[in-house]
Parts: sequence; C-alpha cells; structure tokens
Amino acid sequence: MVLNRKKVAFYLTDLETSIGKVINVTLALLVLVSSGIFVAETYNLPDDTAWELRTLDTCILIIFSGEYLLRLWSTEDKIKYILSFYAIIDLMAILPSFIGLVDISFIRLLRWFRILRLLRFLDKKFLLGSISNEDTIIFARILVTLFSIIFVFSGLIYQVEHPVNPQNFNTFLDAFYFSVVTMTTVGFGDVTPISELGRLLTVLMILTGVALIPWQIGDIIRRLVKTANQMETVCQACGLAFHDTDAEFCKRCGKQLKINN
Repeated sequence: MVLNRKKVAFYLTDLETSIGKVINVTLALLVLVSSGIFVAETYNLPDDTAWELRTLDTCILIIFSGEYLLRLWSTEDKIKYILSFYAIIDLMAILPSFIGLVDISFIRLLRWFRILRLLRFLDKKFLLGSISNEDTIIFARILVTLFSIIFVFSGLIYQVEHPVNPQNFNTFLDAFYFSVVTMTTVGFGDVTPISELGRLLTVLMILTGVALIPWQIGDIIRRLVKTANQMETVCQACGLAFHDTDAEFCKRCGKQLKINN
C-alpha cells in the first residue's frame, strides 16, 4: 500500500475523526508512559524489571522516531517543520537516546523534555473530547504547562545533582519536591543544589515559571474582561460560548445564533 502524504499529514494532526483521535490519544499516552519509565529508573529496581522497562522505552522510542520521520516526510515545507517548536521538542525527545549509545551524558539530559510533547495536545477538541468553555481550556493549559516545567526541571536537576549530592537528591521524588517548593516560593531550604549547574537550573526554573505562568493567567483575566459585557449563547456550529448581547450571528463562523429569550 502506497502512503499518501496528505492523508498522513492530516491524521497526524487531526483530532476529529476516529483514526486521528486514536493516533493522537495513543501518542499522548506513550508520552506519559515514557515519562513514568524515566521516573522509575531513578529508583533501585530488580534487574528483570529494569530490563523490561528499558525494552518498553526502546519500543516507544522507535514509535516516536517513526512519527517524527512521517511528519517530516509528509510536510511540504520541511525546513519550516524542522525549525518549528514542536518538531524541535520531538527531536529532543528521541535524539538523546540514540546519542546516548556512545555515552554522551549531558545530551541524555534532554530526554526529560519528552514530557513537553504533551503541549501538542492542548487543543479544545482533544481535551475531554469537546469543551465549550474556553476558560476551562486556558486553565488546563496553565496546569499542563506548570506540570511540564516542574517535571522537566526536576529531571534535569536530578541528573545533575544525584551524582554529587545523592543524600539530598536520591530519587526523582526528591528533585520533584525541591522543584515544587521552589516554584511556589516556599523554599524550606532543607534540600538545596550544591553544583553550579544545579543552581543555574534552579534559577532558570524560577525565571521560566515567572515568565510563563503569569502570561497564561493573563489569558483568563483578558477573557473575563472581554466577557463581562457579553451573554452566554453557544454557537451550534463552532461552539463559541459568548457573544455580544445584540449579536444575531456567530462572530467566529457566521452561523445564525439561536437566541434564548
């Protein structure tokens, strides 16, 4: 069977058809599973269990590599795709595993960025099937972004600090705890990085959180201000929930609104 480039490109981004949903839900689940494997590897596991997890992670890696190649093959502007945000994240998710075969440890740090692939699925039609409340979507984006930041930096700090500071960063949970109390500005001080790179990552984590979270919270504030003088009239075509009080047609798709008196 000859693959059709347009069909492949469509299904890799589609979230409405059954095939598109299956593909993208499966990819999202694989991201979570692979991230769970990374966390599990920070603990002392029996040899058989560790081998099974490595085998599973290798299979996931092959799937992600195939997905990346399919996206690259099916896109028309390959340079634009390679330089796009999601393509860079995809490449960072698979490249360290291949380069890690020659034991370049600092490159393997990038494997924790695989969780950022979840940002690809922050779509209204992907989250919980279909959500008409855009405020809920924005709130979900904030939660996923915050979790992604904490997860990535926890993984990076763990791999940097564990070799030199195992008493404080013995497992991923220790690094995760440190990231949470740091991001929330609680800062108990009972766990602190001692390496220069660990301290640098801590500063970057704080700056990243300060830059991204208020920006997304601003979306909710702008949304609240925008809808203060509007009424809730859900468009039957596109799902837009709020319109001006005197609107007869949807401002997004143009379909006539069903006004409830």
